Amino acid sequence: MLAKTKHFMKQANLIGGEWVQADSGAMQGVTNPANGLEIGQVPTSGAVETERAIAAAAKAFETFKKTTANERATMMRRMYEAMLDNVDALAELLTMEQGKPLFEAKGEITIGANYILWFAEEARRAYGRTVPSPWADRRIMVTKEPVGVVAAITPWNFPSSMLARKIGPAIAAGCTSVIKPAAQTPFSSLAWGVLAEEAGIPPGVINVVTGKASEIGGELTRNPLVKKMTFTGSTAVGKMLIRQCADTVKKVSMELGGNAPFIIFDDADIDRAVEGAIAAKYRNSGQTCVCTNRFYVQSSVYDEFVTKMTKAVEALRVGPSLDGNNDQGPLIDEAAVQKVEELLADAVEKGGKVVTGGARHELGGSFFQPTLVADATTDMRFSREEIFGPLAPVFKFESEDEAIQMANDTEFGLACYFYTQDLGRTYRVMEGLNYGLVGVNEGVITTPEAPFGGVKESGLGAEGGAEGIYEYLDTKYTCIGGLGL
Repeated sequence: MLAKTKHFMKQANLIGGEWVQADSGAMQGVTNPANGLEIGQVPTSGAVETERAIAAAAKAFETFKKTTANERATMMRRMYEAMLDNVDALAELLTMEQGKPLFEAKGEITIGANYILWFAEEARRAYGRTVPSPWADRRIMVTKEPVGVVAAITPWNFPSSMLARKIGPAIAAGCTSVIKPAAQTPFSSLAWGVLAEEAGIPPGVINVVTGKASEIGGELTRNPLVKKMTFTGSTAVGKMLIRQCADTVKKVSMELGGNAPFIIFDDADIDRAVEGAIAAKYRNSGQTCVCTNRFYVQSSVYDEFVTKMTKAVEALRVGPSLDGNNDQGPLIDEAAVQKVEELLADAVEKGGKVVTGGARHELGGSFFQPTLVADATTDMRFSREEIFGPLAPVFKFESEDEAIQMANDTEFGLACYFYTQDLGRTYRVMEGLNYGLVGVNEGVITTPEAPFGGVKESGLGAEGGAEGIYEYLDTKYTCIGGLGL
């Protein structure tokens, strides 16, 4: 472990600028999914500690909301620079607790830093407006103000960059935050507390509490001092949080589950499609919310795609995450492996053909072979359930309309992808797909400059882009009369 990695690996909560333990003194271990070994411990906190963190955030908000956009932008640029200066250490910490290959971890740290830089710039562009008044002696202004204390609950698959997309706009808007990281990956969130200290962000602006999800989440949704909830995770948990936030009418941003289709038309560049398919499916061992869940290939190019895709899948290198020569690390835990096995068994039982892979990897633990299944049909579970693993089912279709219908046949609407070289088809399909994110001839499309968010049961609101900061701002209308005009 790098010396700097230890510097960022805090085994305590951050509340009001102080690194503290849970009141009970209880701790819970965090293991490396690549070898099952414990890498450290964090406090097992609950409602009491969370309430204190909320109070600290509320107190800090009273002064932080008065800072200028330029002051906040300066702090955020220092945070951005600190991240880039410590990419290796932050990536090592991320890989140790999450399991993704080191090169992917470095990419996650870098894009997280870029989100911070983007929102540092957006802090100075959170414009209001003046409105032509219908009254000669009155003037109308619309202004934007920070919502207040933000509760942020983050997932284990991208524990650093997902938090960057939440605290970046929160800080830029003048809000303060209480963060509840996933139990599997708390250290990447706690590292943000260290970065905040080094960037000169005032105590209490960022608070991090680890421990019991139900108690921490319950207090975050129940406490009236919290004005906004932002969550990335499953649709089931997101629905529960929305219901819990209703009693205090909090603003909510929800980035929830997906069931991403990837369509290859008969006029597509198949080699380019295979390259995009590998990135869209097997990145982070298939454990991404925008990961391809269903491949739809037009019948005339189906065999060509499967042949070339098989070769590409078999070239993927599986191994320990800190080894820079590997493309795929382990799944997050045993439960994730069992889910992939269940979905695979269901497909085989219903006629699916395992072209390559299809079993646990010889490395053992939670390593699983990159897998490709041909002859997939709509009655197989993975046509509707999110796989979240390195399993790629390939379906066949005949017409453009059929492809759009099959792709839209889900309650989810986060990301989708399609490959074609026909300009007219590009517009027809793009407009026909009911998704928040559309990739055309590209398999990886996320960037800080563009909004990220789904429709239907994939979520509410957007992260990133010009839209991202407005999720953390309230709109105020002011009518000024008595001007003697």
